[in-house]
Amino acid sequence: MSKTLRKALSYVPTYVVWILATIFTVVPVWWMIVVSARSRVELFNAPTLIINSFFTQNYTNVITDRTFQGYMVNSLIVSTGNALLVTLLALLATYALSRYKLSGSDNIFFWTITNRMAPPAAFLLPLFLMFTQVTNVKLGSLNFTLYDTHFGLIMLYCVFNLPFAIWLMKGIMDGIPIEMDEAAFVDGATTFGVIRMIILPLAAPGLAVTAILSWIFAWNEYLFAATLTSFRARTITTGLAEFVTVTGTNWGEMAAVATLTLIPSLIFITFAQRYIVMGLTFGAVKD
Repeated sequence: MSKTLRKALSYVPTYVVWILATIFTVVPVWWMIVVSARSRVELFNAPTLIINSFFTQNYTNVITDRTFQGYMVNSLIVSTGNALLVTLLALLATYALSRYKLSGSDNIFFWTITNRMAPPAAFLLPLFLMFTQVTNVKLGSLNFTLYDTHFGLIMLYCVFNLPFAIWLMKGIMDGIPIEMDEAAFVDGATTFGVIRMIILPLAAPGLAVTAILSWIFAWNEYLFAATLTSFRARTITTGLAEFVTVTGTNWGEMAAVATLTLIPSLIFITFAQRYIVMGLTFGAVKD
């Protein structure tokens, strides 16, 4: 057996593992699409992964439903607002942790990460009590209400997404030489001028990854959205439960909604996938 053949055969187990992992990931998604393309009668026939005819009524029913449209808009508002706020706060926090040698900064960074390690269900009861009690709180001329509002969900998701964003941005910020900041300060730049002219351009891939992952986490979240909203700020993931009724489950329309919820994430990732690779590898190799 030649050396080239032995080397090629050595990759076979790796290829097999990746093929199995791909099948394990893709088949459930494809099965969801198949279910969304079938009528109620066809769903109870012999199961098959082949789409013989596409039953479009499942999609038209949910797309023309004003309730579904409202849930989709709520998800877009909450996810986008959370991604923007988390990215901004993570940028400022990691800049301070990386550039200013504060006493105990490493402990602060570790403590921030531990907040993300706790199971979300552990915070559910105290958060529910806080959200239901904080109503019409006046801050100047503004009134704040947490329960069943976009503002409440955005702030809540920041609590859980910000530690992950800080952890992700910390390595990226450390990869930017501090000498560049010092040179800008010598030229008369302010701190925000350094962030705008130096940090933002160099950390753009990492910021893109942070925004994308924060957006996806907020978009897919179910537990808090189902507990801390009732109608006005209800998101699309919680709307899936409404297809389970006392008379049965409308599997076709539920699968259609689940399929539609994948589209924004796929579009988001498709246009920003090159930034994901750049951001996750930025600063991984140092001289």
